[in-house]
Amino acid sequence: MSWEPLAVEGAYRVTQRVFGDSRGSFLEWFRAAELEELTGRRFDLRQANLSVSAAGVLRGVHFADVPPGQAKYVTCVNGAVLDVVVDLRVGSPTFGAWDSVLLDDESREAVFLSEGLGHAFLSLQDGSVVTYLCSAPYAPAGEHGINPLDPALGITWPTHGRNGAPLSVLLSDKDRDAPSLAEALETNLLPRHDDVRSFIATL
Repeated sequence: MSWEPLAVEGAYRVTQRVFGDSRGSFLEWFRAAELEELTGRRFDLRQANLSVSAAGVLRGVHFADVPPGQAKYVTCVNGAVLDVVVDLRVGSPTFGAWDSVLLDDESREAVFLSEGLGHAFLSLQDGSVVTYLCSAPYAPAGEHGINPLDPALGITWPTHGRNGAPLSVLLSDKDRDAPSLAEALETNLLPRHDDVRSFIATL
């Protein structure tokens, strides 16, 4: 297992060691001790989520109030998604920046993202199954979103799926009606970089 920092501070691409033979394959897709050693912070698993998405389904950009926030360790166990991390921490050197990783059932890569970061993904084929390990349980009052199609974010979403067919993007009503980055900034909805760093230092 190897960890590569993404362009957004606090986010990593995790490349797994996959052992395959005539029976199939095996991998250790998560190790808490390795995460903590490489990132310098503790990750307490508090909730595990699983979503199944048709091709073109776009989920996010989601984030949570800090504290407690919600760090996530994400992988795609079936199908393929473009996973995107967005820096929503006001005052961060990379505020507004984003990076992406293709997660699929071939590479078996994963993404870790710290508290205060936004998360989204676009499903590239029917039946894409994404699993998330979360450091805090879902708390509706503290969960928020930014419209993933906001031009100010400038996220380059794929226009074609894994099989080459054009994608028709499908958003939930909640994600479609989510504020833009500018609106979230104006209403003080976004986490502050200093607050995130102070919280992580207590872990």
